[in-house]
Amino acid sequence: MTESESFQQQTPVNPEWPPPPAYAPAPSAAPAQAPGTVPDPAHKKRTRGPLALLAAVAIVAAAIGGGTAYGIQELTGTHDTAASATATSVVPAAKKGDIAAIAAAVSPSIVEIKASLANGSSTGSGVIITSDGEILTNNHVVAGADAIKVSTSDGKEYTAKVVGTDSKKDLALIKLEGASGLKAASLGDSSNVQVGDTVVAIGSPEGLTGTVTSGIVSALDRDVTVSTDQGQGQQGGGDGGWPFEFGGRQFNGDTGSSTTTYKAIQTDASLNPGNSGGALIDMNGNIIGINSAMYSASGSGSSSADAGSVGLGFAIPVDTVKADLANLRSGAQN
Repeated sequence: MTESESFQQQTPVNPEWPPPPAYAPAPSAAPAQAPGTVPDPAHKKRTRGPLALLAAVAIVAAAIGGGTAYGIQELTGTHDTAASATATSVVPAAKKGDIAAIAAAVSPSIVEIKASLANGSSTGSGVIITSDGEILTNNHVVAGADAIKVSTSDGKEYTAKVVGTDSKKDLALIKLEGASGLKAASLGDSSNVQVGDTVVAIGSPEGLTGTVTSGIVSALDRDVTVSTDQGQGQQGGGDGGWPFEFGGRQFNGDTGSSTTTYKAIQTDASLNPGNSGGALIDMNGNIIGINSAMYSASGSGSSSADAGSVGLGFAIPVDTVKADLANLRSGAQN
């Protein structure tokens, strides 16, 4: 035993502060391997693989940015509802608040709905929420329908079936047959909507497909009462709109004996019969409400020349819609 080895055995070693090595390690020393083992040439590749993967994920995440799950849905082939926060913009940042840009971006996601009924017909609008043809609309547009035809903004016509309804919220979900590649709307966040916000409405009033109007949010949390009776006051053309009650008064006719009340966004964006089920849109191009009730002067005994919007319209907040979506998809018929 050498003197150096004897000294190392006798000197206590502090585990927290080990003595420095007798010589500096080689700059490119490879990890020590047990005697008899064969070096693994793939070691470096396995080490760098996860790092490269993480870097790639980071780049993709940065590219996706804020928000929207739409890109991931397209890559994976899934077609879940496109949802976004109000900070996400459907239109380019430079075009935020540009009504023409909003109309161009969102109009392909709005459809016209024609329902055949035992006692006539009903015309309304709807919002595409999946690329394979799930569409949100009002229950009163499709209630009691024997057949439903849907026209998209490019003029294509589809047959649709009712998936689920909720008369207490005046909502319905229908599904197109044989549809694919449709542009789904972005569902926003109605909790951040403020009185005075500029909004855009798109729908098919009186069968005029793709009509765009604009206005402001006039009030929030308005108690709107509508009928839950199937076939009560269906939205036909030109003879008044869906009957509803607001502020203790009835508009567009009698709501009937069975009614329900929900909180609504009030807007002065021009709405007319046929707008029901269409979109109320914020300045980022996100859907913040489903238009559901509007006052029509012809419903109060006035002549048809007096019919039309008087700046009193209501929309179901999109947060209410999103909370009810699973129920509608389950096939509930409430």
